[in-house]
Amino acid sequence: MDTFDADVIISGAGPSGLMLAGELRLHGISVIVLDRLAEPMQQSRALGFSARTIEEFGQRGLLSEFGEMETIPIGHFGGLPIDYQIIEGGNFGVRGVPQSRTEAIIDKWALGLGADIRRGHELVGMSQDENGVRVEVAEPDGIRTLRAAYLVGCDGARSTVRRLAGIDFPGVSATIEMKMADVSGVQLRLRPTGEVGESGMVVVLPLGPGATRVVVFERGAGVRPTQEPPTFEEVASAFQRVTGEDISGATPLWTSYFTDASRQAASYRAGRVFLAGDAAHIHLPIGAQGISAGVGDVVNLGWKLAATIQGHAPEGLLDTYHTERHPVGARIVWNTLVQRTLYLGGPEAQPLRDLFSELVRIEEVRLHLVGLVTGLDITYGAAPGDHPLLGHRLPDQELVAGDAKTTTYELLHTGRPVLLDLHDNAALRAAAADWADRVDIVTARRADQDAPAASLLVRPDGYVAWVSPDGSPTGVAEALAQWFGAPRQDR
Repeated sequence: MDTFDADVIISGAGPSGLMLAGELRLHGISVIVLDRLAEPMQQSRALGFSARTIEEFGQRGLLSEFGEMETIPIGHFGGLPIDYQIIEGGNFGVRGVPQSRTEAIIDKWALGLGADIRRGHELVGMSQDENGVRVEVAEPDGIRTLRAAYLVGCDGARSTVRRLAGIDFPGVSATIEMKMADVSGVQLRLRPTGEVGESGMVVVLPLGPGATRVVVFERGAGVRPTQEPPTFEEVASAFQRVTGEDISGATPLWTSYFTDASRQAASYRAGRVFLAGDAAHIHLPIGAQGISAGVGDVVNLGWKLAATIQGHAPEGLLDTYHTERHPVGARIVWNTLVQRTLYLGGPEAQPLRDLFSELVRIEEVRLHLVGLVTGLDITYGAAPGDHPLLGHRLPDQELVAGDAKTTTYELLHTGRPVLLDLHDNAALRAAAADWADRVDIVTARRADQDAPAASLLVRPDGYVAWVSPDGSPTGVAEALAQWFGAPRQDR
């Protein structure tokens, strides 16, 4: 029998890796997180996350840790204004939340659940066999070998795990570059959704007291032949050429850059190795879709890995990670490429902008675009039927269970699936009783008694796998077996 140092090793302690560690620890799965940096990175490329990620953090009880957050009611698609109040909740997501803060909140949560996070430890080698994965780790005192049942690469765009697993990363190389600097000591007019001119485009965002972020795209400048960040002088010079404004007297706090390189892993799985986050997909960072996609990846993967390790996963459950999340990543890659052309294209793109300007006046088009970029339109496979909730994420709803008030998201804080009996039907509960060791069976009613109620089977990631409008148990056993394995035999 194999001896493992952990059930799962995760390479990368960014938002995706830390979130996956917490997801696994909710189920008692032992996990080691490796990160090459000795300390968490304090600079932040992302400054927010999408509406769907708000929901995912809410499902795990993390939202209160963020305190007051500013949501985005008016946004854009490729620079074309869109009112997100057209959807329930009325926002694209949150802004002004540095990635470093998001990471710190998830890190605290994962550590509190017992995750083993090792900083200054870099994965440098990997091999796998039918029983597990062996990794070589460069530690402060030398090379050490660790063994686990599974390995997940959350180690970014230049993923070592992806390379060692032999997973292709097809796509398009960078054609444009956007330079970025966080500065203090300068007063600038804010341009949070970008301002396009003949020479390029700039974004100016507030970072907090006395600090501002500037992003500049200079049309025709191409891509620098280096992976080193630009100097502040390069950023300031480009900003002046595009806007005519001089920021050279500001104090630079950090410089970085990003490009429109757009790639997606050919497979999110190679045997016992999985990819998530930027290791699985990269694209132009428009609308914080990258950090949100990474969180979505691991919230999908975590419970499936846990069920497999615990021995009650149905056949093929782990394969559904790729089949469900790869199309989501593909949609993000192509929608950001479309937005790049609309937003940053030259005069040759004006006919396309004119066409989209007409299309976004149509409500159905606006709803489609809003669902696309917020992640609220993501659907997964479910039991047969035509109920509008099947395969969709479940919005938060107030419930009354016995004499206590709760919400659907509070029921998901444990990371377990929930069979929500909203009709107080003993036959439904009896049909699900053989899964009670791994599924929470909750009898409740809607707090709004005038709202339509349907009994639901909700996956740990918040997606509805089965619906019964009248509360009858028809099909519930099949749905439970499909997602959560065979019924227990000890009753």
